[in-house]
Amino acid sequence: MSQFRVLAGVLKGGGSPFLRWRAGGLTWRCWAHPKRGCSSRTDPLPAVVSNSSYVEEMYLAWLDDHKNVHESWDSFFRNIQASGPSGEADERRPSALLQGRVLSHSLDVAEKVVEDHLAVHTLIRAYQIRGHHVAQLDPLGILDADLDSFVPSDLITTIDKLGLYGLDESDLDRSFQLPHTTFIGGQETTLPLREIIRRLEASYCGHIGVEFMFINNVNQCQWIRQKFETPGIMQFTSAEKRTLLARLIRSTRFEDFLARKWSSEKRFGLEGCEVLIPALKTIIDKSSAAGIDSVIMGMPHRGRLNVLANVIRKDLDQIFCQFDPKLEAADEGSGDVKYHLGMYHERINRETDKNITLSLMANPSHLEAVDPVVQGKTKAEQFYRGDTQGKKVMSILMHGDAAFAGQGVVYETFHLSELPSYTTNGTIHVVVNNQIGFTTDPRVARSSPYPTDVARVVNAPIFHVNADDPEAVMYVCRVAAEWRATFNKDVVIDLVCYRRFGHNEMDEPMFTQPLMYKQIHRQEHVLKKYSEKLIAEGVVTLQEFEEEVAKYDKICEEAYTSSKDEKILHIRHWLDSPWPDFFTAQGEPKSMSCLPTGLDEEVLQHIGQIASSVPLEGFNIHPGVSRILRGRADLVKNRQMDWALGEYIAFGSLLKDGIHVRLSGQDVERGTFSHRHHVLHDQEVDKRICVPMNHLWENQASYTVCNSSLSEYGVVGFELGFAMANPNALILWEAQFGDFHNTAQCIIDQFISSGQAKWVRNNGIVLLLPHGMEGMGPEHSSARPERFLQMTKDDPDHIPEFTGDFEVQQLYDCNWIVVNCSTPANYCHVLRRQILLPFRKPLIIFTPKSLLRHPDARSSFDDLAKGTKFKRLIPDEGPASQSPGQVKRVIFCAGKVYYELAKERKQQNLDRDVAIIRLEQISPFPFDLVSEEVEKYANAELIWCQEEHKNMGYYDYVRPRFLTVVANKKPIW
Repeated sequence: MSQFRVLAGVLKGGGSPFLRWRAGGLTWRCWAHPKRGCSSRTDPLPAVVSNSSYVEEMYLAWLDDHKNVHESWDSFFRNIQASGPSGEADERRPSALLQGRVLSHSLDVAEKVVEDHLAVHTLIRAYQIRGHHVAQLDPLGILDADLDSFVPSDLITTIDKLGLYGLDESDLDRSFQLPHTTFIGGQETTLPLREIIRRLEASYCGHIGVEFMFINNVNQCQWIRQKFETPGIMQFTSAEKRTLLARLIRSTRFEDFLARKWSSEKRFGLEGCEVLIPALKTIIDKSSAAGIDSVIMGMPHRGRLNVLANVIRKDLDQIFCQFDPKLEAADEGSGDVKYHLGMYHERINRETDKNITLSLMANPSHLEAVDPVVQGKTKAEQFYRGDTQGKKVMSILMHGDAAFAGQGVVYETFHLSELPSYTTNGTIHVVVNNQIGFTTDPRVARSSPYPTDVARVVNAPIFHVNADDPEAVMYVCRVAAEWRATFNKDVVIDLVCYRRFGHNEMDEPMFTQPLMYKQIHRQEHVLKKYSEKLIAEGVVTLQEFEEEVAKYDKICEEAYTSSKDEKILHIRHWLDSPWPDFFTAQGEPKSMSCLPTGLDEEVLQHIGQIASSVPLEGFNIHPGVSRILRGRADLVKNRQMDWALGEYIAFGSLLKDGIHVRLSGQDVERGTFSHRHHVLHDQEVDKRICVPMNHLWENQASYTVCNSSLSEYGVVGFELGFAMANPNALILWEAQFGDFHNTAQCIIDQFISSGQAKWVRNNGIVLLLPHGMEGMGPEHSSARPERFLQMTKDDPDHIPEFTGDFEVQQLYDCNWIVVNCSTPANYCHVLRRQILLPFRKPLIIFTPKSLLRHPDARSSFDDLAKGTKFKRLIPDEGPASQSPGQVKRVIFCAGKVYYELAKERKQQNLDRDVAIIRLEQISPFPFDLVSEEVEKYANAELIWCQEEHKNMGYYDYVRPRFLTVVANKKPIW
C-alpha cells in the first residue's frame, strides 16, 4: 500500500477522518469512528495516484492560493510549514520537502492527524453528552442542579484536561475539521480548537443544560444540536423582549398585589419562579402558530392563581373574591380551596390572532395525581375531533421537582405516552424546580442526579434552564413547542429556580434551610434584573417600564374593588370540563326521568349474530375461539344470553345510537377469564386482528377496546379524564381482579367519589371489578365493596322523600352508584341506564367470575325486551312469594351467593319457608323496594347473607338502612 495513497485518503475526506486505499480494483475507505472503531466499505471514488505527483500538485496549488485545496490539505500543509526550519516553506519546488519530510514522516503525521481529529470529535461529543453537568443553572449559586459538584473529566474546564485527548495548549490555535454531528461552525467547516471549546461551552454550559444524547434517533439528536449549537440562534427582537417584560411584570405584580392585600392568607405564590407565566404563554403562542387550538393543562398548587389570572385569563375579580371569608357558597357541594380549582376558557391568542381554548384541570392536594387525568381528557378531545396526530389538541403538565422525582404515577403516565390507545402525541412537561420539597433537601429526596431523570425512559429530551435568565427560558420553551410540533413526542423543561417564601406564606423556611434562605433574602428579583438589562440595551425606557407596572397595578385595584360586590361563590363558574349541550344553561339536567333500557328483538338478534361470527373473510381464528362463538350462536338461537353476550348487547346497542364505547384495562380484549374475546387474532397472519363490534352497523359509533399497560393508578386516572370530555360515551375500566383497584385508590378517593362535591363535575366512568370468594386466595377474591360503600353519601337513618321518579331522584343525589348484578340481562340494563340517565354518576360494578359460565346465570331475551329496565332489586318469584304469610325467613343477598343459597334451599325443600331476595343496586340503597318486600313478608325474620367476612362486604352498609326501613322494630341478622 502506498504511503501517499493512505495519506491522501486520510486528509482528502470532509467530515470524519478516514483511511483510503485501492485493492482489487476498488477504492476502500475506513472510518476511524470514536465509538465503534473502524468499519470499511467500498466506495466508487477515484483512486488516489500511487506516487508523489498528486501530493506535489496539491502542494503547488496550495502555494498559489490556500483556497485552491480542501480545508484538510490546507491544515496539513500549514502544520508541515510550521514544523519546518525557517524559510523552508518558501521553497517553490516541493521535492525536498515532500520527499524528505513528507515521505519519511507521512505515516506518523497521518496517524497523528487522525488521532487529533478523532480527539476533537470525542471532545465535541463529550460536551453534547455531559455539558449540562457544569451548566450554570442555579440562580442562587448554591447547589449544582445535578446534586454533584464533580466535574466530568472529559470537559475542558482547565487547560491540563486537554491531555486526556492527547492535545495540549499548543493545539488551541490549530484548526480542525468539524464533524457532521455538530453545528457550532455555522457556515464554517473548520475551527481552531480554542473556538471549538468556547462555542461548546456557550451552547452547553451556560444558563441552559441540554440532556438529549440518550435519544436513540439520530435525526432527533441532530435537530436538537442544530437548535442549541448554531451560532447566534438564540436571538430575540426588541418586540419579543418587550412582550417578555410585560408578561414578567404581570406575573410579578400579581403576586405582589396578593401579598399586599392578603398577607396572612395561604396562596402558594410563584415568587422565585415568576418566569413560569411568560414561559407558558410562549409555549401556547408557538403551539397556536403551529395549529393547536385547544390546550389542556394540569398543575400543582404553587402558582395556580397566577396561571388562572395571566395564562387562562380568569377574571381577576372572580379570583380576588375567593379571599373573602364572608363569601357564601352556592348550594352546589362542598367546594374546594382556591388553589385547587380549575377553569375552562375560550379566547383569542393575541400573538397569533387565532382562537384558543384553555382548560386547567381541578386537582386534589395529591401531587401528580392529575397527570393521567389530563392525558385522558386530551386523548378524548383528540379522538372526538379526529385529531390522530395531535395537531389541534395538546397537553401541558406542570410539576414540582420533589413530586416529579418521587411520585410513581409520573412514571406510569410517561409509559402511556407512546401506546396507541393512550398517546396524546406529545406532552410538554414544565418542572418548577424549587430545589426543595416543603422542608426536604433534594439531596435526601431523590437518588437520581436530576428530578427529571424519569423522562429518559421514553427518550424525551430534557432542557434544564436557569429561571433567572428569562430569555434563555423563552428560547427553551420555543424549542420545546417546536419539538412537540415536529416529532409529536414528550419534552421536559426543568425551570431551575427557588421558592422565595416557605411552603406556604405562613411557613418559616429558616428552621430547616437557613443558608439557602439567607441567600434568597439577598437575591434580586428577576423582574428588576431583566428590566435593568432591557433599559441598558435601549429596548425600553425607565418611564415605559414604570408605566407598564402602573397599568397592571391599576387593573388589579379595579378588579379588587369590583370583587367586593360578589356575595355568592358559584363553584360551577370554575368548571374545567363543561357540557353545555348536555345540561341546561344553569347546569341542571334537562329532565328527571330515565327511559326504559329494553331493546327490540331484531336488535338483540342482529348483535347476537355478529357476536357469534367473524365478519372478515379468510380470517383464521383459534379452534378454542371458534368453539366459544358456536356456543354463543346456540344461545342466540335459543334466545338466551350469558354474561359475555349480555355485555356485547349493551355495548352494541349503544354503538347503534352513536354512543362511543371504550373499554380499557389489563387483558380486557380477551378478558381475564377468557370469556370476552372482543379482539380476534388471525392464527396465520401476524398482527392481523378483527374487532367484530366495529362491524355491527353501517353508521355506528366506534368501539375502542384496549389492553392497558400493567398500571392501575395511571390508567384509571386516564380513563377518568377520557370520560370528562364527552357525556355521550360509555367509558369503562376493568380490573384484572377487583382488589387491584386499591393501587388506584388515590384516583377513586380524590376524583371519582368526591369530584362532583368538590368541583361540580359530573363523570360517568364505569369500574368493572371482578369479585367473589372462590378459593383463589386472599388477593384474588374480594373487590372490597365495603370501601366503596363507606364512601357513599346517602343517609342511613333517613328514607328520602321524592315527588317524582324515586329511582332517578335518588341517583341524582348520590355521589356514585354501586351494583352487583346477578344476571346478564340486569348487567346489560345497568350499562344502558348509565347513558340514558339525564346526568352522569360514576358506576361501580362488582362483576362475577364463576357466574360467567354458570348454567343458571343466564337470561332470556325476554328480560331485555322493549319496555324492560334495570331491576334494583330482584324479588323472590318462587313458591314463597305466592304465600308470603307462611314464609319464616327472608334472606337478602347480593351477587353470586344467591345461586348457592337457591341450590341449598331446593335441596332442603325450603322453597315455601324461605324467600331469597337479591339486592342488585346496593347504593343508593333502594329503600322503596326493600320496604315493599319487608311489608310483604311481615311475619318473617330478616337475614342478610354474604360470602364475605362480617367486617367486609355489604353488611355494615345495609344493616342500619334495613333498621331504618323497619323503624328499628326488628333486627336483621
